[in-house]
Amino acid sequence: MPERPTATGYLLGASLGLIVAVWVFAPSYPHDHDSANASARKKNVVGLVNPANDCFINSVLQALAGLGDLRLYLIRETHRRKLDGPEVYLQVVVDPARKNMPPWKIEGLQAGMVTHGLKEILDKLNERPIQRKSISAAPFVQVLEAAFKQRISRQQQDAQEFLQVVAERLCDEYHAGHRARKNARQSQIPNGTSLSNGSPNGTRPNATETSSPIDPAGVNQQLNGLALEDGDTLNDNDTYPKEEGFPLEGVSESQIECLTCGFKPNSTKSTFCTLTLSVPEHNSTLSSIFDQMFKTEYIEDFKCEKCRLQHAVDTFEQEIAKSNSEKFKTRTQKAIDRIKTAIETDPEEQLLDVELPDKKFAPKRKIAKHVQISEFPKAIAIHLSRSIHELGKSTMKNSSKVSFDEKLSLGGLTTRRTYRLSSIVCHKGSHQSGHYETFRRQPIPQSFPVHNAFKKSAVYSKPPTPMTSQISTPQVEAVQRSGEVSGETSTLSSTPELLSPASAASSSPSLPFTNGHAHLNGNALLPVPSGSTSSDATPKNLGPTSAPRDSETSSIRSIARSALSNISKVPSISRSKASTSSPPMSSVDENGNANGNAETNGAPKESKSAPKKKKQSNRWWRISDEKAKEAKTSEVLAMQREVYLLFYELEKDD
Repeated sequence: MPERPTATGYLLGASLGLIVAVWVFAPSYPHDHDSANASARKKNVVGLVNPANDCFINSVLQALAGLGDLRLYLIRETHRRKLDGPEVYLQVVVDPARKNMPPWKIEGLQAGMVTHGLKEILDKLNERPIQRKSISAAPFVQVLEAAFKQRISRQQQDAQEFLQVVAERLCDEYHAGHRARKNARQSQIPNGTSLSNGSPNGTRPNATETSSPIDPAGVNQQLNGLALEDGDTLNDNDTYPKEEGFPLEGVSESQIECLTCGFKPNSTKSTFCTLTLSVPEHNSTLSSIFDQMFKTEYIEDFKCEKCRLQHAVDTFEQEIAKSNSEKFKTRTQKAIDRIKTAIETDPEEQLLDVELPDKKFAPKRKIAKHVQISEFPKAIAIHLSRSIHELGKSTMKNSSKVSFDEKLSLGGLTTRRTYRLSSIVCHKGSHQSGHYETFRRQPIPQSFPVHNAFKKSAVYSKPPTPMTSQISTPQVEAVQRSGEVSGETSTLSSTPELLSPASAASSSPSLPFTNGHAHLNGNALLPVPSGSTSSDATPKNLGPTSAPRDSETSSIRSIARSALSNISKVPSISRSKASTSSPPMSSVDENGNANGNAETNGAPKESKSAPKKKKQSNRWWRISDEKAKEAKTSEVLAMQREVYLLFYELEKDD
């Protein structure tokens, strides 16, 4: 038996090759495709190392990594800055609200240092690692220290303070970049423009030592060459497209109303990146805390401007009645007329030409104060303040339960917005020490279809190459053969239609047979009388089918019949889908006469499929620095004593 060692060696070699192939290709397969045992396979998420009490940094970064709107903004903003070019952001544009800001800080804001740094680390945190992986937040911390030019303490810090610093910095960088782009469009950046020498070291971000002159025409072409997205509009000046702002930025509006005269002064608007809510010392819900924040507040001893002017009119009229001087009466009457005009137009106007009575003599009124959100952010960050401050005692932590739901509704009846929970940050421990961990929703992979593949590219892309033609490919009819009669429908042109189930189902009622004695109705072949015409016949006049045909035509017909036989073997589900687009068949009685249905003469009913609901993710990541494990929504909603930060995202319309 000399061949047995050879067969054994062959089997051993094949087994080793199979083991190597499984070892090499198996780890990447579950991450690229969805398999049936998706719940059983092990998943991983990128963690963050904690070398020195950095859990407050790690927890905030992990929570921000779960906000899809924030990641979309970072991608759009960095790409927009790259397309605009560094010359757009080199010229210092002073903020009108903060004119005393040093030039080096404005340069850093216009350069978008923190925006680029946060995008890099969030991209790393959203990777799908094959095995356990951890990175360090040190590069992002160094970017923050370079932006503010100060060190960040590694002692136990508050996660909310770190979140507020990062969010406000990102918001300031967006507005600084927006002002720079607006200034570049208005001034078109003249040649030889350079930054002011306000930097201590005389350096500029993203600038070389020998700067070349700037071409205004090229910059203007870059700025105006960006195509507008669907739904975007231009601003009042019609010079630059309207931009989508920072997703965490919202606007709150405070309105007061005098309960005596009903006067409402101009509302006070303020922007916010995080909302701070005080947790009561008893168990409560997140909705009830919001109700306490937005409820009407009544304030006593408030001095209304309109009531003050009316009091001045009454005082001047009493003085006129007591005075005997015509000059005083004339001057006072002019003042009264001026005050009455102000009462009717704008009671808050400063009357410099009229000397009003002292404000301490003005009457005190009761007012009602309303607070509401006038501009809702795409993603809202909520801070639950759990600090209890008592006189003579140290600050304590409020461990009362705060129940929250997966969905949050804000606004009135006409301005209602619904948010969906994306991530939370929990704190365990006392007020002086403890540990932060993050619950982050696992994302669901979504497809990104290209609806307009042959149209202009989006707003943040370079101008596309002009298309020479956008006309679809013309449909060329089959060439008529010399042996066929004019007007006869060629089988060659109908053969490609038989290759698809939908077209076959729609064209099957009008398929002729050889001698015109039978037609296809559903799955049965029924005879047709010689003098009658089928109700399903095509509008074209069919020629005689007994004309001589060559061998090639007969072979094509045999291919068509074989294709029909294959289509009839398709499962019933596929045939039912195809039959929805075809007209209803006519029924035949016992005598062979065709009786059309009621729906055959009329228009066929269109069946509308129900819209698909978005798949909701019920799985979460529970991340504590480098450690991570899966969790469910019920476990997240059960963290009522430990919840500290909540991140909700605005629900999109289907």
